[in-house]
Amino acid sequence: MNLRGIVAVSGRPGLFKLVGQNKGGYVLESLDAQKVKIVANITTTKLASLEDITVYGEDDDLKLLDVLANIVAAKGNVPDAKADVKDLKAFFLEVAPGHDQEKVYTSDMKKIVSWYHLLKDLPLFSEEAPKEAVDQDGVKAEDKVEKKPKATPKPANAKAPSKTAQPAKKANMTSKKGV
Repeated sequence: MNLRGIVAVSGRPGLFKLVGQNKGGYVLESLDAQKVKIVANITTTKLASLEDITVYGEDDDLKLLDVLANIVAAKGNVPDAKADVKDLKAFFLEVAPGHDQEKVYTSDMKKIVSWYHLLKDLPLFSEEAPKEAVDQDGVKAEDKVEKKPKATPKPANAKAPSKTAQPAKKANMTSKKGV
């Protein structure tokens, strides 16, 4: 299952695909039928990647990927997000065994089920998640420290920057009358 680039945005319903980033924020495209593109402000908007979301568990937290995989395995009897609360709780006990029933609210269950209904038509469940590259020595590619080439020495005939290239000096801000 490949959920890389799929995010939930705080304050907005539904799921979004991360298309890119500019200096103003993240460029997102909605996963619903409208395919609306928005720019989410970097400083005020919180994004949560579906790969990183977990569900409270009694012993350990459950990854959303595992819960969604269990929902896919449950195929026919997935309730609607607007279904009865008792049906949702019984279904969630089936697909997320060991979740903390006090900390996982009905609204969380509804959100996860609605996310599943948005994602089920996409090819995300059949795609393989990208694996981290592991070297022959068993070392992850990101753990390897790359040696940067040393800076080349400047030639002896290099010119110093001209005075006009220097930044202007700050003006003295004291008043003539005194402070």
